[in-house]
Amino acid sequence: MVDKPTSGSLFGIPYNFEQPSLKRMLSTYWQPGEGMLVEKPFGVGYTLNLASWRSWVVLAVAGALWWQGNQSAGEAEFDEEADEDPVEVVVED
Repeated sequence: MVDKPTSGSLFGIPYNFEQPSLKRMLSTYWQPGEGMLVEKPFGVGYTLNLASWRSWVVLAVAGALWWQGNQSAGEAEFDEEADEDPVEVVVED
């Protein structure tokens, strides 16, 4: 039986299905000399390089959007409670 490769690239997208070690996980997420995106230590695609300041900006924006979405959802629930009062509609002939 032919052994299939456990890591490589398919259509320019990296993949790695080798058993991840703690050292490889830490070295993947912290690469000071690399860009914002680095290859995932396990799975398909890319992940954020936490040694890059751009990654922290992305995380801050994502966190702010998540927080704003939760705040909007809370206000929407409050508005629905206020809308439960009956409404009088006047129709003239």
